[in-house]
Amino acid sequence: MRQSGILLHITSLPGPEGIGTMGKEAYQFADFLKAADMAIWQVLPISPTGYGESPYQSFSTYAGNPLLIDLALLVEEGLLKPEQQAAQPNRQDSVDYVAVIAHKEKRLREAFAAAQSKLDDEIAAFVDEQSHWLPDYALFRALKAHFGGGSWLAWPDEAIRHRQPDAMRRYAQQFRDEIAFHSFVQYLFFRQWRALKEYANGQGIRLFGDMPIYVAMDSSDTWAHPEVFQLDVNLKPLGVAGVPPDYFSRNGQLWGNPLYNWKALKRTGYRWWMERMRAMGEYFDLIRVDHFIGFSKYYDVPYGATTARWGQWRRGPGRAFFDRLNQDVPGLNIVAEDLGAVDNRVRGLLKYCGYPGMKVLCFAFSGEEDNPHLPYHIPRNCVYYTGTHDNDTAMGWWESAASSEKKLARKLLGFQKDDQLCEAMLAGVLQNKANTAILPMQDILCLPTDARMNTPGTLGGNWQWRMKPGVADEELAARLRELNHQYGRGKT
Repeated sequence: MRQSGILLHITSLPGPEGIGTMGKEAYQFADFLKAADMAIWQVLPISPTGYGESPYQSFSTYAGNPLLIDLALLVEEGLLKPEQQAAQPNRQDSVDYVAVIAHKEKRLREAFAAAQSKLDDEIAAFVDEQSHWLPDYALFRALKAHFGGGSWLAWPDEAIRHRQPDAMRRYAQQFRDEIAFHSFVQYLFFRQWRALKEYANGQGIRLFGDMPIYVAMDSSDTWAHPEVFQLDVNLKPLGVAGVPPDYFSRNGQLWGNPLYNWKALKRTGYRWWMERMRAMGEYFDLIRVDHFIGFSKYYDVPYGATTARWGQWRRGPGRAFFDRLNQDVPGLNIVAEDLGAVDNRVRGLLKYCGYPGMKVLCFAFSGEEDNPHLPYHIPRNCVYYTGTHDNDTAMGWWESAASSEKKLARKLLGFQKDDQLCEAMLAGVLQNKANTAILPMQDILCLPTDARMNTPGTLGGNWQWRMKPGVADEELAARLRELNHQYGRGKT
């Protein structure tokens, strides 16, 4: 089935809270997608952001990001008063995370105080439902605040770093109120998320989520399950994740995430991973598995290295992992992010799994005849993008592209004037034989580099872009609907 969708993270939605939320504007965007005859809304990871506010460095693989909770909905429920919602961060074009975090935490604590005893049964049922991760996460957040916000590896109490039973009981009792608060926040998040998902699905829109392959070292996942990772006796990583030097990065990319102990995981039937994938299947209708290459081979950089230049490739779990996944968690709709160091072994694993991979039109114009991103090389079983959250916008790419790239783009996409670029890029993706076409909102709006979501390997200035109010209007929906129908991707 030929289908299309839009990539727009929830933080990028307009609205009065200084950051996009799961409130009115999210429902309006679902309506916009329906009006545009789009079938998919793709978002970035919805988990709590950690270092650098990156959704790929989260405190938990399971938890929801409290910043996405809509305060206006809490006012409607009587958990906040209208005046408590006032004085919100008012920046419209980007997210001021410092201001948003301070404001949202204050209001969520006020809502928690107002909810005392009103939601006890509902929250208790939610905690029981999420017992495989929530108690650990809530205690982790309480401990992290208690010890000054640093990494759990630096907590001064060795007993709790190593999760000794007496220490676990003592701190759980000491911080029972704080644990209750974080459990409450997660209850609010998932209540709003499930309601939004139900509404979007009712509009014929499927939510396409993003699952990073790795977890952050400073996360409840590594603290609660050290056996899952390659750690030494002091719980420090033996090696960390990254990718080697390439055309885009002279020193490679040093991500710093701990590596999985795949041998130990295999002995358990990959139980930790199966629980994680089952949860992702509940959160999303489709799941983008980030860095799919890591299941075939993973790049191991020595812990403490300052660049990724000196790492080495090691074998991942391969087919055995996906055989187990199909057995334990059947029916997941997975898209494999297969960009980067793809070799025949990776291609073989992707073919074995049958998952659609990803192709990016902005990567197509380097001049090599065998470039897999060229429009005439695109297979049906893939998702075709103008660009991803890690790329410059189409207009930003064009402004810095080599003359040879521009010449080839004009030839293949059939345009001459610079102001025709974005329309040509959209058409190039939509008209292609790929089963699924995804258009980043920035490219639909033809925005320059300053609307870029992320520049890999950099810290600061990322994950901040927001769509201006009113731009996703009826006129734009009509234009996209016409394009969808023109290229046979409309739902109606």
